[in-house]
Amino acid sequence: MFEAKLVQGGVLRRLLESIKDLVTEANWDCSSTGITLQAMDSSHVSLVSMLLRAEGFDPFRCDRNLTLGMNLTSMTKVLKCAGGDDMITIRAEEGGDVVNFLFESPNGERVCDYEMKLMNIDQEHLGIPDTDHDSVVKMPSSEFQRICRDLSQIGDSVEISCSKEGVRFFVSGDLGSGSITLKQNATIDKDEGKQVNITMNEPVSLTFALRYLNFFTKATPLANHVTLSMSKDVPLVVEYLMGDMGHIRFYLAPKIEEDDMATQADDS
Repeated sequence: MFEAKLVQGGVLRRLLESIKDLVTEANWDCSSTGITLQAMDSSHVSLVSMLLRAEGFDPFRCDRNLTLGMNLTSMTKVLKCAGGDDMITIRAEEGGDVVNFLFESPNGERVCDYEMKLMNIDQEHLGIPDTDHDSVVKMPSSEFQRICRDLSQIGDSVEISCSKEGVRFFVSGDLGSGSITLKQNATIDKDEGKQVNITMNEPVSLTFALRYLNFFTKATPLANHVTLSMSKDVPLVVEYLMGDMGHIRFYLAPKIEEDDMATQADDS
């Protein structure tokens, strides 16, 4: 038997909104410690990794490890039936082929029960190694969302460069180029919601597809801050921490520039 109740059901809706355009179906792996999800987008360019801790639910019950294969488009449709303040309970029986969603209004006067068919999804679970990244930037998530949105008007790719001076986002396209630089400002008297904090072992400059970064920023309502972790030749990690509830992380491989490809061809 699996049962998990979210008092703030809106968190689940926002979580789903942040990943449904990247991933259409995924396994929700349930255990006594919580719920995890890991899935790649259809083009295998980006990866989504999510953790919802058992402590974030009240109650949370998982008698045995259980995998719930769900179509995220269908799940989104079901969750849209929940009110903004509703409590959401997810229930599933071991060996069953359906999952139940129970929506309760705060005063308990309205209760909705929906049943959704489960899927058998063959997904490879990737082991993601812990990496000490060369540069880590923590910044307001709303600022990151705005930067990605604004720069995508100019071009398709953004070069993110970290140095002691700050973090620079540069884009170049047919109509011209643009850059936005944020300087470190994590001082004690600075409003924490507006702080930019950079931890750097060595400077990094990598290029990424803005299309995917804009998908990632749909998680902005889940957290006030976002953390960008970068190292040369490894995927960018975009992390949103949801307090004690857990986190959602997006991984995106850097784009190989044409000059680099030409160099590699010469070397071979």
